[in-house]
Amino acid sequence: MTNLQKLLDAIHNENVYIQTHNFPDPDAIASAYGLQQLLKSQGVVSTICYVGKIERYNTNHIIEALGIEMVNVSDLETNLQESDEILLVDVQKLNSNVLDIVGEECVCIDHHPIVNQIEYRFSDIRAEMGACATIIASYFFENDIPMDEKTATALTFGIRSDTDKLSRGVNELDLEMLYRMFPLVDKGLIHHLENAELLLSDLNAYSQAIASIKRYDNVSFANAGKDCPEALVSCVSDFILKMAEITFSVVYSKKPDGYKFSVRSEGKADAGKVVTNALKGIGSGGGHGIMAGGFAPFQGTEEEEQAFIQDIERRFLEQLLSSSLNN
Repeated sequence: MTNLQKLLDAIHNENVYIQTHNFPDPDAIASAYGLQQLLKSQGVVSTICYVGKIERYNTNHIIEALGIEMVNVSDLETNLQESDEILLVDVQKLNSNVLDIVGEECVCIDHHPIVNQIEYRFSDIRAEMGACATIIASYFFENDIPMDEKTATALTFGIRSDTDKLSRGVNELDLEMLYRMFPLVDKGLIHHLENAELLLSDLNAYSQAIASIKRYDNVSFANAGKDCPEALVSCVSDFILKMAEITFSVVYSKKPDGYKFSVRSEGKADAGKVVTNALKGIGSGGGHGIMAGGFAPFQGTEEEEQAFIQDIERRFLEQLLSSSLNN
């Protein structure tokens, strides 16, 4: 049986929900849309849902340009039932970046390392892939299912976005899928999306991060400012890692209920393991060896806040030291 056949066997309802991680990025959205079109070709109706906001210009633009329909979970909650089937894409059940909504998570398709051992009716979790969109694209080609321009464009942008234009974590299958989709994509739209990533207002986050950066040898910590959009925190972390002196970047932003962290590594230290261990006991985190994220709750005075940040920095540095000693 192919993965598609196993996937279809795991679905018992005529209508299902495809759920992305909270604050979905291009790869999550592309994967959800690609899966939706794949299921549609097999007679299964689906609704894409998410929690949070879609904050980046190019992410919103591809949704509008391709006519992708997504529904916020807050608009669905009264309609969801325990018998509803949830298909998770680009995330796994019980991860800190996905809300456990009403219904049964019967399917999981993801490219992040397994953190929690969960039983699904069908799962396809390949941590070696650069993007979840690669896995979805492979289902089309493995089963000779025609792919239209919109689907190819979305999946292509998802792969290129999550691999930072093929500069990180790229697998041979990522490249093969891009090659096979190349004749189908709207190349003009891809070019625009990749060259219009910033809004004028986004520069404030970069400015605050640059002004606040602390460097400990090749490790940096920077504050992107209060309530910085989660996707933008990640972009700032990517930006700082491009400095020649930095091989490990931690960027954070204060939220109403705590701190959001984006972590990037050139690969010598495993970003996912470092953030998971650094926040153990005070928060949660996880991700790939080169890109990860986390969250730590915090409510306190300004003085307590300064002590909190100092403790966070200490925790990361201790984990990085431990990592280097073990290697």
